[in-house]
Amino acid sequence: MAAHPAARGMSGGREDGPGETSAPPLQVEGTVRLDVWLWSARIFPTRSAATAACRGGHVRRGGEPAKAAQQISVGDELRVRFPGRERILVVAGILRRRVGAPMARRCYEDRSPEPPPQLMAAPPRRDRGTGRPTKKDRREMDRLLGRDGDAGTRRP
Repeated sequence: MAAHPAARGMSGGREDGPGETSAPPLQVEGTVRLDVWLWSARIFPTRSAATAACRGGHVRRGGEPAKAAQQISVGDELRVRFPGRERILVVAGILRRRVGAPMARRCYEDRSPEPPPQLMAAPPRRDRGTGRPTKKDRREMDRLLGRDGDAGTRRP
């Protein structure tokens, strides 16, 4: 009768035996699916979100809309559109599984332009407890937001 592996001092988890090595998470050659890479590099929080962005046309590879199943390799330029900005990423390493943020940052070169200062600043807020905005307050808010103040008014 064979002894249980834990009883023999072996761990029950996965171990690489002699001659077996696990693939390093960051590789400089080979290809991987686009949605897997976007998720592994922490561009999107889930693989399904990366797939949905590809389906929606928010991810471009070489100027053309990219499909989630396309194979990408080192040197490919990806343009990923987010609300309010676009990120330009050049693939520097291939990831097949999700890794920590410091290692994920090493697998791409970010060539995105700086976001406009309007997106960096917090939106103006009214103080709590000041009640509803007056007509003058509303017009000031419209002017700050770049809206036409007469769009919602009726005139006889």
